[in-house]
Amino acid sequence: MKALILVGGFGTRLRPLTLSAPKPLVEFANKPMILHQIEALKAIGVTEVVLAINYQPELMLNFLKEFEKKLEIKITCSQETEPLGTAGPLALARDKLIDGSGKPFFVLNSDVISEYPLKEMIEFHKSHGGEASIMVTKVDEPSKYGVVVTEETTGKVEKFVEKPKIFVGNKINAGIYLLNPSVLDRIELRPTSIEKEVFPKIAAEKKLYAMLLPGFWMDIGQPKDYITGLRLYLDSLRKKSSPKLAKGSHILGNVLIDETAVIGDGCLIGPDVAIGPGCVIEPGVRLSCCTLMRGVRIKKHACISSSIIGWHSTVGRWARVENMTILGEDVHVGDEIYSNGGVVLPHKEIKSSILKPEIVM
Repeated sequence: MKALILVGGFGTRLRPLTLSAPKPLVEFANKPMILHQIEALKAIGVTEVVLAINYQPELMLNFLKEFEKKLEIKITCSQETEPLGTAGPLALARDKLIDGSGKPFFVLNSDVISEYPLKEMIEFHKSHGGEASIMVTKVDEPSKYGVVVTEETTGKVEKFVEKPKIFVGNKINAGIYLLNPSVLDRIELRPTSIEKEVFPKIAAEKKLYAMLLPGFWMDIGQPKDYITGLRLYLDSLRKKSSPKLAKGSHILGNVLIDETAVIGDGCLIGPDVAIGPGCVIEPGVRLSCCTLMRGVRIKKHACISSSIIGWHSTVGRWARVENMTILGEDVHVGDEIYSNGGVVLPHKEIKSSILKPEIVM
């Protein structure tokens, strides 16, 4: 079986982190985002993953080479010379996806984090005999999204309603598809949208079915959702009694700590924290709802909440960093500094407090 991951463009919504690494290589819960998906695909028997990409393919492929060996899965790139939307990349990668077996292939949006019930999706796809299956998830505010209206019993998709003003349903497209090769015959090689142009036509022919995603779902393409996604992901680890979660009197709630990180005395960590490799947390530090990337140092008695601290950054003693502060790579926050939602570009030194959310160039 094969799979295509829609990697796309520059990851502007996750800047300043994506100024240092392509978005799929930015860590989420101590693992590059894209690796969560590749591992899930490998686990259900996918042998080849094609990355649809229009930005820095060399960086991606060099990085993924070691995982190709480790996971024993083939990873290739299909590079766009112009952005092709969400359907165009499938036409571009057509020759990589069709192998003559007639088997369906997966398509995943690279920003989506979930429990990836791909095995169940294969069973669902076989059972309905249609041309395409899409995963849907229930949301509290459907008016912000495109809603998928389905037949309750079979999951057959009746129509799509973009940002409905009146309630028509609360299921939205979760960005995980299983498609028969014949779907590729419907897509021209041009910038085109699978959600707006391809799926409605298949639905009109009554050949599109939607499966309700069990468990959590999040599009983690922007900082606020990244932090929420981390909470949901760690909660799903807890439900599975995962041994990866940290334990101890200094741990509150769900916390992930890389084994190479060093934690000082008198710290209180959690809930919903991920601490990356090589991090040093000095004594008396308070961390909650935050991610610390590789090589971060947090000095004594600093307090960090609802923030992302980029690679090799430092936060000074008694500093307070909160409210969606995002530090890019190699940022140094001075002692006793306060950051309220500062978004700081890489290689900066912060010597005065950031009192309201702003971008620091």
